[in-house]
Amino acid sequence: LGVPIVMHDYLTGGFTANTSLAHYCRDNGLLLHIHRAMHAVIDRQKNHGIHFRVLAKALRMSGGDHIHAGTVVGKLEGEREITLGFVDLLRDDYIEKDRSRGIYFTQDWVSLPGVLPVASGGIHVWHMPALTEIFGDDSVLQFGGGTLGHPWGNAPGAVANRVALEACVQARNEGR
Repeated sequence: LGVPIVMHDYLTGGFTANTSLAHYCRDNGLLLHIHRAMHAVIDRQKNHGIHFRVLAKALRMSGGDHIHAGTVVGKLEGEREITLGFVDLLRDDYIEKDRSRGIYFTQDWVSLPGVLPVASGGIHVWHMPALTEIFGDDSVLQFGGGTLGHPWGNAPGAVANRVALEACVQARNEGR
């Protein structure tokens, strides 16, 4: 294909198409970025629908390398503990039951590959301390308008993000 990454919406495209695409990407050395357009119509309904926890598990079984998972901060805010539960289900091999995070039974994924959570949507350099605390090292932080809207331009916005990330990781590693 001549590209390093393919983006697919697993909700509109369907799980069967997603699984086929995941196999193709693995066989051809491509990353598969998963989008979740219209998920809110499905998973944010109080009286009906499918919770994102279930959609996240289905995606992990279907295949993908990373997916938008909400952020707790920025414009795609969600409940902190519930979002951390999604992140655990997507990323970790073994997840202990933790009702506060929406994990109602212990989940052992054995050798099924994980999916990296993507934090995006209205995040900017000021969110970096919260993002590094919430997502840790194994995540994708996708900055858009918060970087491009830097008063000194795009490049200084990107530098500010990188410097903030390195400072937050160093502070965490030094126990501060």
